[in-house]
Order: sequence, then C-alpha cells, then structure tokens
Amino acid sequence: MDTTNARSWVVEIARVVEENKDYLTHLDSAIGDADHGVNLSRGFSQAAALVTTTDYATPGALLTAVGNTLISKVGGASGPLYGTAFRKAGKAMGDTPEVDAAGLGRALEEALTGVTTLGASAVGDKTMVDALDPAVAAYRAAVGSGASLADAMADAAAAADEGAKATIPLQALKGRASYLGPRSVGHQDPGATSTALLLGALRDVLARPPA
Repeated sequence: MDTTNARSWVVEIARVVEENKDYLTHLDSAIGDADHGVNLSRGFSQAAALVTTTDYATPGALLTAVGNTLISKVGGASGPLYGTAFRKAGKAMGDTPEVDAAGLGRALEEALTGVTTLGASAVGDKTMVDALDPAVAAYRAAVGSGASLADAMADAAAAADEGAKATIPLQALKGRASYLGPRSVGHQDPGATSTALLLGALRDVLARPPA
C-alpha cells in the first residue's frame, strides 16, 4: 500500500459515505443524534479535498493528516474516534513509502487500540469496535495463512460487515445509544456500519489493477 493507494482510499471513502449518508443518518436517528451520516460526509469530503491537493511522501503521513482533519472537522463522537484511528494507523506505518501486508496489519491493530482506548469500548458494546475488532482479527488470520494484502483486506471487510449486522440484537452499552437501554435492541449500530463501509472502500481500492 503506497501513497497513491492511501489517497485513493480516502477519496473512495468520501464517495461511499456521501452515497450512504442518508442511510447512516437513518440508522443514527433510531439510537443516536441523527447526524452520523452528515458529520462523516462533511469530514471525509474535506479530508478528500486535502489529500488531492497536498503531496505526501508516505502513506503514513497522508493518513495522519486525514486523522487530524477528522478530529478538527467532524462533530460528535465519531470525529475523535475516526480521527484517532487514522492517526494511529498513520503513525504505525512510519516513514516507509510502501506498506506491506504485515505493515497494514500493524496499522489496523493500532487503529483498533486507539479506538478502544479512547472510547473505553469492547466487542459487544454496540459500537464501531464490533466491526473493527473482527476485521482486524480476520486480516491477521489471512496474512498468517499467506494471503496477499488485497485478499486479507477482503476478508477483513467481510468480517466488518458481519460484525456490523451482529449489532442489531445487542443492547448499547456505550455512547448516546446506551441511554436508550433495552430500546436500543433491534437497531444496527451506525458507527459499526460506517466502519464496515470504510474498510470496504479500502478493499475495493486494493483490488483495483495497477494504473
């Protein structure tokens, strides 16, 4: 994964989030503040504008800049959480111009650690961790069995999607949704859903043939 891939990922995230903005807002209206889609769309559109007008020497530097943008531009809890995830991933990549499968795995693991630490959340709490944690585990397992970076990311995206769907029967234990108690059951978590969309965007970018 090089700087071109990283830039394409952010641009693809902005497109996918905009495409699903109303859906994410619909999910958030049931158990949150009904602003998840709007906030993410605003943040990633600004992040995409940044990375397409600024040169970065490494993918790590690019993702760190994206994280900073999300923290400063996205409202609610999602800004700090996603911003931290991107900053941690970027810093984990270091100053290498091209990240291999193992390096991307470390970046994903650091992103997960950043999110769980900041949000004090775990699998089963009905948060973005319910998508991110199984995605990291699936990626790690795929790389361990010899899968390519792109194939491992496909496994990770599939696990994230399943993790997001698995939040439907859960009662929220963290965030705004936790205030609803049992009434949060039966609704898919918007943060887990957007996490699956973001990882799906990376899967799609890495699956593209070289230009």
